[in-house]
Amino acid sequence: MVLPFTLQQLRIIKAVATETSLTKAAEMLFISQPSLSKQLKTLENRLGFQLVNRHKNQISLTEAGKLLLQYSERILTLCEESCRALNDLHIGNRGLLRIGTSQNIATYLIPRILALFTKHYPQINLKIQVEPSKVITKNIIDRSIDIAVIDDYVPQSLKKKLQIESFIEEELYLIVAKSHSITVEKKKIINKADLYNLNFIVFNNESTIRKFIDTVLIQNNIKIKELNISMELNSLEAIKTAVSLNLGVAFVSSLALKNEIELKTLEIIQIENIKLSYPISIITNPDCDRSKAFEFFYNELLTSKNILKKLKSNSL
Repeated sequence: MVLPFTLQQLRIIKAVATETSLTKAAEMLFISQPSLSKQLKTLENRLGFQLVNRHKNQISLTEAGKLLLQYSERILTLCEESCRALNDLHIGNRGLLRIGTSQNIATYLIPRILALFTKHYPQINLKIQVEPSKVITKNIIDRSIDIAVIDDYVPQSLKKKLQIESFIEEELYLIVAKSHSITVEKKKIINKADLYNLNFIVFNNESTIRKFIDTVLIQNNIKIKELNISMELNSLEAIKTAVSLNLGVAFVSSLALKNEIELKTLEIIQIENIKLSYPISIITNPDCDRSKAFEFFYNELLTSKNILKKLKSNSL
């Protein structure tokens, strides 16, 4: 069977969907506008469908064009994957790995993992994408990321399309200042009811970390709407500083407290009969080709599990 389109024509459809004119689409592909128009017209004639609505000042895809775009993106992605796989075969243990992660993980966990990985595989190039977990999971499905480490719950609707593995378990800690009344009274454990008498410093409402923390609290039957919010900030470091100055208390990921615990600048208070734990997961696309770079990183993640657990226990 002879295909009615070329890869370049599929790239043209993708460019047309992105840009607002044929001229800009041509510039995006580094070809002339007449050449693009000719190839587009040839494609429409072969398929028997008009693919692009041509207006005076702008262009848009027809329904047939939108349908072809969906398959074009998948075909082009598969072509890129096959080229990467062949390149891996050619160059041996070298390659590019695209890693996705959420902000909290990128700041406090990924650097530790990468330090271990690059020590063993300095020849592998890494591209790190930091986005909210929902964006990361979508990019895994779309194959624009090879592997991801996230600290959020994957939406149920996406789980069937992903391979999800438990990496390590982390916790939210309730932190207070050294001068806080709880610390002065030498309390190490408080009741859940005591939470509603404290003043909390939290991330602002738009923060994905705020939403994540709220989810963990709700799962442990803590009524977040009844907590006293005294301050909203948009930086984790700002929150820790505000807590150290006794302006309030906060729930913070244990990942973010390594230095404060070592320097003993903050106190961690436990809540009786409650452990605010949450999973950190490795997510991949089971339908994706696994390059050598992928296999090296994946195996290093599994190896680093025990090392990271030891680091955490030592810091505490």
